[in-house]
Amino acid sequence: MNKNIIVTGGLGFIGSNLIELLIKKDYSVINIDKVSYSSNFYNIKEVKKNKKYKFIKCDLKNQKKIKKIFKTFKPIAIFNLAAETHVDRSIDSPRQFIDSNIIGVFNLLEAFKNYFKINKKTLLIHISTDEVYGDFLHGRSDENHPYKPSSPYAASKASSDHLVFSYIRTFKIPAIITNCSNNYGPRQHPEKLIPKLIYNILNNKSLPIYGNGKNSREWIYVTDHCKALFKIFKEGKIGEFYNIGSNKNLNNIEITKNLLDIAKKYLKIGRKVKINFIKDRPGHDLRYALNSNKIIKNLNWKPLINSKKGLEKTFLWYLHNIQYFRTIKKKDIIKRLGFK
Repeated sequence: MNKNIIVTGGLGFIGSNLIELLIKKDYSVINIDKVSYSSNFYNIKEVKKNKKYKFIKCDLKNQKKIKKIFKTFKPIAIFNLAAETHVDRSIDSPRQFIDSNIIGVFNLLEAFKNYFKINKKTLLIHISTDEVYGDFLHGRSDENHPYKPSSPYAASKASSDHLVFSYIRTFKIPAIITNCSNNYGPRQHPEKLIPKLIYNILNNKSLPIYGNGKNSREWIYVTDHCKALFKIFKEGKIGEFYNIGSNKNLNNIEITKNLLDIAKKYLKIGRKVKINFIKDRPGHDLRYALNSNKIIKNLNWKPLINSKKGLEKTFLWYLHNIQYFRTIKKKDIIKRLGFK
């Protein structure tokens, strides 16, 4: 029985965690990744020797190679996690986000459309973000809320979502679109807030916080997100959108103070570790918040790890995997972007 699943972007944060889950569920995983700055072979060290795991270096811009991979492995599902994801970088270099998040998805869709003609028992799950909805100052955005992206990153993801949906409607491909809130957990690149703060705490550095620190995000532990994706793979309805969130918001100050409280339990905090408010980034959305009732009610999924437990698990992973930071160029850890 064919149990092959393709994960694009599997050397990244969410992709590597999803691969571990799929292998534990007894699926064979083909990891397609172009190996960019945010890709890290450290992320898959637990599975790289597993006979159910295979890595193929491939950029989604190479449609011919994607078609060949589909033909060779005949996947029953493709989870598309290949994307440029850091908002700051999208402000400095929008072109990379157009190439990866729009052109790359177009090539994937063309290859998948071709593959679906010869294999009807397959599914594409396109993973997107809550940032497509833009600022949501009150309440929570459900799947019917209009898109209003603020950054080049969010706009590129919104474009890719629209492309996928257009192929569902026009070409009848079997696909599902998911929009998830902010992920955190093991293996996240330290350009992102939580691992950057942990890195600075561990290295006796100040903690840079944009603006007044009141920007609020809905945080979900990465394994909860991966379990939601697996639930959608097994039970989701083709052509649907699913929001995936924790229903719990924390602003950047709250996140920082929580991490400091956790750190004090395990080590002596250096004197330089203190909050440093820095110039806000352009177009910084104040609040994102998802209504995830659809997946909770229709698919019987719910997040299991609260922020207190999740932040501690995350801190301890980085504390016990200090070598992870050594696999990343220092300039990619310490540089603040978005100010050109």
